[in-house]
Amino acid sequence: MDRVIVEAGKRLVLRGGASFTTQELVKEAGVAIKTFYRHFPGKDQLLLAVIEDIVTEQVARYRERTREVADPLARLRLHVLAALSSVGAGAAWPPTSTSRFIVAEHWRLAELYPAEIEQATQPFVGLLADEIRAARAAGRIAPPADVDPTAEMMNLLVRAVFHQYAFAPDPEAGADIGETTWEFCLAGLGVTTAGASNR
Repeated sequence: MDRVIVEAGKRLVLRGGASFTTQELVKEAGVAIKTFYRHFPGKDQLLLAVIEDIVTEQVARYRERTREVADPLARLRLHVLAALSSVGAGAAWPPTSTSRFIVAEHWRLAELYPAEIEQATQPFVGLLADEIRAARAAGRIAPPADVDPTAEMMNLLVRAVFHQYAFAPDPEAGADIGETTWEFCLAGLGVTTAGASNR
């Protein structure tokens, strides 16, 4: 039943963000209000589940799209670019309902439920960590002291850039934001642009 309710929440988010009411949600899910409250303490907990579901689905798509890419550093670059693909020039404008929802709700929920919002975004951090470990094992990057904090720092950078440009008044301002962010990540991994044949 959790799955039915979360899918209903995602459909409502795609239509118009998080402005839906609990009554609209249960109608969309085809369940009674008591059923909803048996599975979720409130709407915020549902929104956290929706965010985690969206992130998990995105990560699965990123992994699938790079399945045939042998170089882990090239895969890492593609993941960063994919995460920022909905902002900047060439992206849909105005931002999609999902982009607006993530940006609008993330910081509000982070203030109220910091541990839960970190858990919801953990799949992307895990993806980055996997690729950093693979790149280190392949000799593509110098071994960082600790992979997990490095992956978390990359996640925070990508998140900050996404939030900054999702509602940028001029989408052209983010024309090369994905590549610029990636170059910054490369520097943080100790790789010079000249030595990174990852494109």
